[in-house]
Amino acid sequence: MITEGKFTKGTPCRDCPLRPLPLFRPFKAEELAFVSHFKIGELAFGASATILAEGEQSEHLFTVLSGWGFRYKMLDDGRRQILNYVMPGDIVGLQGTLMGEMQHSIEALSPVVLCVFQRDRLAELYREHPDLAYDLTWIAAREERMLDENLLSIGRRSAVERAAYLIAFLYQRAATLELFSSGWSVIPVTQQHVADTLGLSIVHTNKTLKKLAVRGLLRWAEKGCDVHDIDGLLALAGWDGLSEPKRPLI
Repeated sequence: MITEGKFTKGTPCRDCPLRPLPLFRPFKAEELAFVSHFKIGELAFGASATILAEGEQSEHLFTVLSGWGFRYKMLDDGRRQILNYVMPGDIVGLQGTLMGEMQHSIEALSPVVLCVFQRDRLAELYREHPDLAYDLTWIAAREERMLDENLLSIGRRSAVERAAYLIAFLYQRAATLELFSSGWSVIPVTQQHVADTLGLSIVHTNKTLKKLAVRGLLRWAEKGCDVHDIDGLLALAGWDGLSEPKRPLI
């Protein structure tokens, strides 16, 4: 079953706009040929759409081609914990593929386009293309590492340090993907998203973000958070920033 969204044939893998980015490792010819047949199309979602829901089963695996989203879990009383954010090149639905159903939900922050892959060919990928199988393992390990950093931040950093870390983390991820146009570095999150990521009340979050704004580190714009001083955010968070080798892209 295809999740709700507009389904199209989409862009051929050989013309993928992500592959030329310096962040991603190059594909071998045989890997590109396999992925071109592994992909069956693209799904487009509007902002705020639910891409995948907790408990959902899907016959497909997805890579984010464009747009921003977030992974989250809900408590019975409606409280939400945002676990991480998804950006171009990230795989979504792998958990549901391996465990039978999704253990979290994913929502679009902006319009999102996903590459759609047929789940029943995953065994063929592992069997015939060990480098791609390693890539999937690397991507899963990277997700675990990011969650470790987020847990450390929530558990041990102060509210101001947490907010600085989160904004710096999102900014650096987006910058490596060249998501910001010249002179415009707005992260498309609301203060409620920040609160639900940091485990703070919206009032506490608002006060915390104002402290960062007073220091000249960021400004809250109409469409999100406009970063003014990434080095200042990194220093305040006590974080060295992202340091990744060339990463895989499925």
